[in-house]
Amino acid sequence: MGKRKHVRDTNNKDVSEGKKPKEDVILPPVVSSDEPVPRQKKWINKQRVLVLSSRGIGYRSRHLMLDLRSLLPQSKSESKMDTKDKLFVINEMCEMKNCNKCIYFEAKKKMDLYMWVANVPRGPSAKFLVENVHTMSELKMTGNCLKASRPLLSFSKEFEEDDHWKLLKELFVQTFGVPNHHPKSQPFFDHVFSFSVMDNRIWFRNYQILEEDASLAEIGPRFVLNPIRIFEGSFGGPTLYINPHYTSPNEHRRILKKTLAAKYLMKVEAKRGHEARKPTNSSYDLDPTDDFFTINPETLSATKT
Repeated sequence: MGKRKHVRDTNNKDVSEGKKPKEDVILPPVVSSDEPVPRQKKWINKQRVLVLSSRGIGYRSRHLMLDLRSLLPQSKSESKMDTKDKLFVINEMCEMKNCNKCIYFEAKKKMDLYMWVANVPRGPSAKFLVENVHTMSELKMTGNCLKASRPLLSFSKEFEEDDHWKLLKELFVQTFGVPNHHPKSQPFFDHVFSFSVMDNRIWFRNYQILEEDASLAEIGPRFVLNPIRIFEGSFGGPTLYINPHYTSPNEHRRILKKTLAAKYLMKVEAKRGHEARKPTNSSYDLDPTDDFFTINPETLSATKT
């Protein structure tokens, strides 16, 4: 048998007689390290949160609002809202900002802070009294998380018991949870948002996940939410739940003033009783030997007879 002949094709390729030519292998394009890596998936769950406050808010409340904005990469900011405007105006603000969730801080009397968490525009919405506020700059914790990273949401077992806790849990998941593949978020988890129920209140904590031993280090901020009401609509509508354990700050201050007034009245009554029982003559003016040589008139008349 003779040797096979090789024929040179027009593209300078060696083609053996009786065999099919091999197909060209398409290599992926070379991407340099300076170019950004293209995203493979689209952002499907488009959740955007509008975080704003009313006028007259305190410095500590303002820092709390800024902390939440920095922790939520899907959040958007808005200028302060006038206290004379109705709350339904926030729905129009969210529509202009293309947001479907809202966190609104409402200040009253420059001492009380309320927080609204609403699903815009259909609802539901919940109103809370914010207590025991401590910001990130105030606490100076050792924990630290990367900016725009996604948090893990942790809820205590009480959120699975009653219906109003279940509703608040779903509202918190949609508001505080960072959507997957969000353009401004990082594709990893390095901190935890903790929601726990104690004394009919919701305690919020933020912890960093340490890589060494998988322990937790608190970052901040920390605050306590006292539920007031849950509404069916956004910033209003029929009431779904009323907290029977809630006491307004005005009522709490009135009880404290009444307690202090009762203590003052008790002090006044004790002082009056002390003055009434006080003897007219002082103890140092009385001498028991003064009446020793005093002659009794009855005894003197008896001796004369």
